[in-house]
Amino acid sequence: MTEQTEIHGVYGAPPREVAEAAAGATQFSPLVPGAERLEDLAEGALAGLTVLAPPGTVERRHVMALGLRALSPTGRLIIAAPKDKGGSRLKKELEAFGCAVNEDSRRHHRICTVRRPDAPVGLDAAIADGAPRFSEALGAWTQPGVFSWDRIDPGSALLAKTLTPLAGKGADFGAGIGVLAKAALASPKVESLLLIDSDRRAVEAARRNIDDPRATVLWADVRTAGIEPGSLDFVIMNPPFHDGGTEDKQLGQAFIRQAAGALRRSGTLWLVANRHLPYEKVLAEVFKLVTPRADTGGYKVFEARR
Repeated sequence: MTEQTEIHGVYGAPPREVAEAAAGATQFSPLVPGAERLEDLAEGALAGLTVLAPPGTVERRHVMALGLRALSPTGRLIIAAPKDKGGSRLKKELEAFGCAVNEDSRRHHRICTVRRPDAPVGLDAAIADGAPRFSEALGAWTQPGVFSWDRIDPGSALLAKTLTPLAGKGADFGAGIGVLAKAALASPKVESLLLIDSDRRAVEAARRNIDDPRATVLWADVRTAGIEPGSLDFVIMNPPFHDGGTEDKQLGQAFIRQAAGALRRSGTLWLVANRHLPYEKVLAEVFKLVTPRADTGGYKVFEARR
């Protein structure tokens, strides 16, 4: 990517009626498996970039700074966000980088258009603030924007505590930075563990956090990862239930169905979820035996057998 010029980019999936990306734009979102890395672009390489801004402040300023650094002198950055998910702050954040901002409002989004300033302010600091780092509190590598990036998710902690020793070939669906994988690999009877996540940043962190020859980390969408049916002895997961910032209960249900298809007969799924999520019905549909193993702190853990 660094040798190319006049690249038009897109980050995420901005609604076309809000901010339409250029035809054939290169995808740079770490949440899209196979996308290019915005971090790797040379200064001045982008002719234009259209962004659906992340909701987190540190992550959003990181993306803005990377985009501005990569813009050519005549390039244009268009960035949009829902008003209640960072949109109301876009203009001030861009002005803090030295940008002259043209702001618009459409379909409950704020849309800001800027050119790269002649003398940008604070880009390096914002890029550093949102970069990968080792967290002493977590004892692991992480990055702003990754799920539960600055704390152990209580659901994952409950599942790790509840797990019985695992054996055979397994997978961690939506593995994040590797919290559950470490718990699974504590069993010497685990032969192999495939960690799958659709967030490149989480995948890169997990590769640094899991130093075990039995582990393989894959940047992919669990729903389309192509796992061989009936090939696994166990699956562990704390499935996501947000897609693009909106709650989507069907996402977790799809993970459960994928797990059922990937497991051999008598294989086991260990699942943790927020108590309000309706997973019992789909578990009963695709597994022979479903056993509640924990229910505390707003989370529930199930062991399900094929």
